[in-house]
Amino acid sequence: MDDVSGIFRLDGRTALVVGAGSGIGAAAAEGLSRFGAAVTCADAALDGATATAERITAFGGSAAPLRLDLLDAHAVRAAAADQPAPDVLVTTPAVNVRKAIVDYTDAELDRVVDLNLKGVFRLCQAIGARMAEAGRGSMIGFSSIRSQTTEPGQGAYAATKAATIMLFKTLAAELGPAGVRANTIAPGVVETPLTAPIKADPAWYEAYARKSILRRWARPDELVGAVVFLASDASSYVTGTTIFVDGGWTAADGRFDPRL
Repeated sequence: MDDVSGIFRLDGRTALVVGAGSGIGAAAAEGLSRFGAAVTCADAALDGATATAERITAFGGSAAPLRLDLLDAHAVRAAAADQPAPDVLVTTPAVNVRKAIVDYTDAELDRVVDLNLKGVFRLCQAIGARMAEAGRGSMIGFSSIRSQTTEPGQGAYAATKAATIMLFKTLAAELGPAGVRANTIAPGVVETPLTAPIKADPAWYEAYARKSILRRWARPDELVGAVVFLASDASSYVTGTTIFVDGGWTAADGRFDPRL
């Protein structure tokens, strides 16, 4: 057997992390850099992307910020055209409107679908084409436990997260012959800006903590291992799959009564 001691290393490779300004995206960008990748930290908020890039360069990593709004189709296509195909793509942005399906407005539905599905679709379309041309690449999307289990108020969000898994399975099927892999990561409850309203409610926070087998929320840095695995040669024969990093949430049944 060949020496496998360096199969997680990313030296000499480039990564584009979209959503790198905060939360899981920021943790993923820093983690990929610590394993040797040169990272482009992209985010709709340039100040957040810049702050992440500065943290990476402070510990000796290679990083550059980029303002990229997935709601801007032209900007997404331009970003893909303006730089060489990255070896790794990580996309994390998502939004949620917690509301019963029967009460949803068209504007609220558009808000969730436009970012979580259409924005991610366009990004993968543009970057996937470049990766296929280069004959290599690992595409990593972020789904959620809500792709498998739901609760009142999660209709649109859950639908887009289930769609994300099927989008990446299809990318794997279409781009695999060109040397491109595509996989998703499905977190449980993670302490990020997206979940801040839930974290601020002690009853909700405790209910969510009790639902996981580990009886706590995840930190963003606890998703880094899965990202590095899927980005590296350690997962060279892994494509079209989903890794659940959810503290056992989807493994065990539980009961609680959330309010909208």
